[in-house]
Order: sequence, then structure tokens, then C-alpha cells
Amino acid sequence: MKKNLFVTGLPGTGKTTLIRRILGMLPPGASVSGFFTAEIREAGQRVGFTVSALDGRGGLLAHVRIGGRARVGRYGVDVAGFEALVLPLLESDRAGLYVIDEIGKMECLSPAFCEGVKGLLDSEAPVLGTVALRGGGFIAEVKARGDVALYEVTAKNRDRLVDEIRRALTDRPR
Repeated sequence: MKKNLFVTGLPGTGKTTLIRRILGMLPPGASVSGFFTAEIREAGQRVGFTVSALDGRGGLLAHVRIGGRARVGRYGVDVAGFEALVLPLLESDRAGLYVIDEIGKMECLSPAFCEGVKGLLDSEAPVLGTVALRGGGFIAEVKARGDVALYEVTAKNRDRLVDEIRRALTDRPR
């Protein structure tokens, strides 16, 4: 049984919602660390992304009004701010389960993030996360690992996948 479980799929198919639903089914007091990303919308238009730690802290990941060289499309990425918030969450002795939402182009602008994720994937603790549907480099590397189970989420299968992934996570040998 594979210990690292990732969902992938087109934007808007419910990947993050699926992960949140699974977390809601864990026993009270479960030791979990990690983060979620979310869109920032202004006047109906997506203008950026936030990052929120499971402990309630948050920050800006990317925005159209961020300048600089770290860019994905029209978004400037706050790599330093992202690292300051997320890297401590990825320490391998911090929790019994790690949530990473997501491994995408913006997050992969941080070599330190990629190294932290590699360390977690190689650790004893399971990782539950989302990974971009398309992309080379670290995105492709994660998806190709032998210890990663990859689930493609669609509008038709997302409800069924909640139970399937929860079982894979909770029924695995310790």
C-alpha cells in the first residue's frame, strides 16, 4: 500500500474540497500539519492566491500586483513569504500526517519547498496532497514516485474518492 496519496485534476474539480472532507473524517486530535492554497477574487476575477496553514496562520502566495522575477503567468509569487510560512510545517517530526495543497508551478519556484516535500515523501509519515495535472520537473517527479498513489478527480468521481482515499489513508499498516 502506498503511503503518499495525491489527487490531481482540472481546476475547479474539487481537489482541495476533497482533501478538506477527508481531514474532517479523521479522529479528533489527529496529528496533522500542512497547508491549503486558495484563490483571491476581486470583482469576479482571479487576482491571486493565498496560503493558509492548518494552524490558522496565513499569507499571500501570489498576486497580479506582486512584481519581481518570480512569476507564473500574470502572477508574481512571494517565494520568501511562502517559504517562511510553509517550510516549518514540513519538518518531518512535526506530525503523523502532512497535507500539501498543492505542488504546482508557483510552489515549485522554491527549491527549499521541493527539498522539504522530498524529505516528507521519504519519511515514515504519510502525505495527503494535491499536485498539478500538468507540469514537468518536480511535479512530474512526485507523480512518478513508486510510493505515490495518484487519484485523478472529476466531478463524477469526487464523492466516491473521498471514501476511497480516506480508507487508503486510515487502513494502511503502521
